[in-house]
Amino acid sequence: MAKTKVKIRILVADDHAIFREGLRKLLENAEDVEIVGEAPNGNECVRLLDKLKPDVLLLDLRMPEKDGLSVLENVNFDALQTRVIVLTAAEDDRDVVRAMRLGARGIVLKQSASDLLVKSIRKVHQGEIWLDNRMTAEVINAFKKSSEGGGRKDKPLLSDREREIVQLVAQGFRNREIGEKLFISEQTVKNHLHNIFDKLGVSDRLELALYAIHHRLIEQT
Repeated sequence: MAKTKVKIRILVADDHAIFREGLRKLLENAEDVEIVGEAPNGNECVRLLDKLKPDVLLLDLRMPEKDGLSVLENVNFDALQTRVIVLTAAEDDRDVVRAMRLGARGIVLKQSASDLLVKSIRKVHQGEIWLDNRMTAEVINAFKKSSEGGGRKDKPLLSDREREIVQLVAQGFRNREIGEKLFISEQTVKNHLHNIFDKLGVSDRLELALYAIHHRLIEQT
């Protein structure tokens, strides 16, 4: 008997019924994706998150009652293990940066091709960050504007070990998991990250992952 393929369970939160219906029809063609719930506003989104505990939340930032940023602020996604992709038409860069700071793992433009949306769901579900090239550049520029201190070094010299750690951080692995994969202690991973942050002029893991993708320090499939 063939083994049943486990599907990625999706919750869609958007206040436009026509858009939600379009997403449902689009994702029906993907064998490994399943929409398990729809929320027309932020309050319903929070309720369904707690009830359904989906793998991925497709979240619109502009919704009544509680907007997408408020959902990100008020929900403990570490406890839920739900990864968030923000769906946006043309949001302010500041909102996109804030969404990423609050835990979103992907930004997808609503006008993107359907195959890119499905690909982003798969990548984010695997723990990676998803941004298209234009959005990555905009987010990086916004990070630069909001960062304190001096600019980054143009050509940082990373060791092979540091590059390995950057790649694993961008794939969503935690320090303990990185240590296990590389056969080093968690403290050694922390020491490497401290040096990497200093060399690249970034302030946290998210900014490191975005910087690495934008500057091609890692391979992006």
